[in-house]
Amino acid sequence: MTLSLEAAQHWLERWDRQQEYYMPDREERFDVVIDIVEEVVRRPDPLVVDLGIGPGSLAHRLVERIPAARVVGIDADPLLMKLGTAGRPDARIRTVLGDLREPGWFDSLGLDRAPDAYVSSTALHWINRSPLRDLLHRCGATIAPGGVFVDADHLYEGPDGATLDEVARALTTRRAARRASRGEEDWSQWWSAVEAAPELADLVRERAGGFAHVIDDRPTVHDYLNFLRSGGFRESGILWQMGDDRVIAGLA
Repeated sequence: MTLSLEAAQHWLERWDRQQEYYMPDREERFDVVIDIVEEVVRRPDPLVVDLGIGPGSLAHRLVERIPAARVVGIDADPLLMKLGTAGRPDARIRTVLGDLREPGWFDSLGLDRAPDAYVSSTALHWINRSPLRDLLHRCGATIAPGGVFVDADHLYEGPDGATLDEVARALTTRRAARRASRGEEDWSQWWSAVEAAPELADLVRERAGGFAHVIDDRPTVHDYLNFLRSGGFRESGILWQMGDDRVIAGLA
């Protein structure tokens, strides 16, 4: 069954709403990521790699702000990527199916030059410490001089149960309550609805379970920053935070 533009846009709208369940400041966070790319990259036509592009939420906002930009996005979930392509077609955005935990991910991108920026949003927290280190080191080895790595995600100070992290989570929950951003549908409910939707049956079969969201060696925010520096970035740090939601950057 061919997915119509209207149906794809309906599911993308529901995706945005369920993401705001967890991120009451999601739009501001997108703005911060793009602000950093604009501030650091000194060319009007940056080549940007979106790590874990999903349905393209960040990528589409980026090309709206930077019209001459090109984005190449990689993700292990064909359903999310094809949903984004069907609902928001844009020639400036190209997607590649691939697993960032595998060593061949960069070669699969088929880039014509070194990327000026690596960006990511709510994706890399599903990667264990060792493959994350390899990923960030690969980014450092392949990025253009003067480029930037920017990641927006739920990142934490220490292992599960750390007191500061519990406070940070509570701050996000309180802010979501004040902003009334938590609708009726969360992550698991959205996926249950997707799997039951006749118009998405072909994509569900292609997905075949999708990316395995299993992590048993969760990196801390300090691991991210250390991996960026050991991978060749000259500086790394936290540039924005709201509750347990952070934006980190590495300067090449």
